[in-house]
Amino acid sequence: MDPFEAGAGSILRQPKAVWATAGASVVAFMGIGLVDPILPSIATGLHATASQVSLLFTSYFLITAIAMLVTGFVSSRIGGKKTLLLGLAFVVVFAGLAGTSDTVGQLVGYRAGWGLGNALFVSTALAVIVGAAAGGSSAAILLYESALGLGMACGPLLGALLGDASWRYPFFGTAFLMAVGFLCITAFLKEQPKPARRTSLLDPIKALGHGGLASAAISAFFYNYTFFTVLAFTPFVLNMTPYKSGAVFFAWGVLLAVFSVLVAPRMQRRFGSLKVLGGSLVLLAVDVLVLGYGSHTAAIVCTILSGAFIGVNNTVYTELALGVSDAPRPVASAGYNFVRWFAAAAAPYFAPKIEEWTDIHIPFVVAAVTAVLGAAVVAVRRRALTLPHSRLRSSGGTPMAAELEPRHLTEDGVSAFAN
Repeated sequence: MDPFEAGAGSILRQPKAVWATAGASVVAFMGIGLVDPILPSIATGLHATASQVSLLFTSYFLITAIAMLVTGFVSSRIGGKKTLLLGLAFVVVFAGLAGTSDTVGQLVGYRAGWGLGNALFVSTALAVIVGAAAGGSSAAILLYESALGLGMACGPLLGALLGDASWRYPFFGTAFLMAVGFLCITAFLKEQPKPARRTSLLDPIKALGHGGLASAAISAFFYNYTFFTVLAFTPFVLNMTPYKSGAVFFAWGVLLAVFSVLVAPRMQRRFGSLKVLGGSLVLLAVDVLVLGYGSHTAAIVCTILSGAFIGVNNTVYTELALGVSDAPRPVASAGYNFVRWFAAAAAPYFAPKIEEWTDIHIPFVVAAVTAVLGAAVVAVRRRALTLPHSRLRSSGGTPMAAELEPRHLTEDGVSAFAN
């Protein structure tokens, strides 16, 4: 049955609590790409260099990476609803403060606080949606992934529309929308039951002792460097008005959403997860090389097209991270994301620095190399990345069946992209 059809299991027939959480999730994911179209405007307004402004991503994702060790610890003690509200409160405060910044240093610091709030929220949102959803976890997961894609698409668009008047307005707009989300979750979401076992701070690190999970994390680390070179450095290369840049990244986000939710599962059923991931990483490497060395029009086209490869990669990495080891899925996800988000923090810093040291093409050469390294890890560690028998039983009992039913792997975890 199509989950979008009306009926008991429809994605569209959900309690108010689910819609409130999903709506807040859209805004949370919007915050990732919100600053993309206004990076040049921020640099001009605060008299900052490209490398200084790119630290907005670095501080955000550095704190997000570290927070992966904390989110499970917090939510297993205070519960899902309170963790969501705590995260939203952080975002409201620090996004609002970001709009008042007088220096790039202040803005970078406020983005770090924003990153902590976002980590607390998105690491808990899927588990809450699954727990409150009607019609089973499949519809809930699809709703969550749809919120992820919609947020990634609309973030740059909102940034462009508000940022055309002032670079400060997107930050105030995000704070307002998250405050609305805070009120909706307070009103409509009941407290979720706490996990039977509390998560320790070291559990995610211990989970990385599994060879398959460690391999997925290392491969995703290289991939994320490529991903966030595109997201954080390309706006300076395109050098467009906020409206035009926002339109480019809106189209990028639409492709990301479509390929993540609709295309990737079909490709996995036909070719298998690891083949799809390896091929997509190689194509992403080619895409960023053309982006870096092609004409301005080619750079626009390749920026948009990269959303397709990124959408496929995000889906497959999610399922590998949550299904390849025998660790509880939230713990496995936290350990995996603790590793990979460090690359999301590194790329926005190093890409403009590499340009300063060399020229504008070399950051994309480095990004292409890291994408190929991610594919190489998948190829070399193929056996370790095969799903274990404990996971196969829920997917039909064979390695192929495990790849044919990837959605089962995320029922009690969190999205690898979002978390």
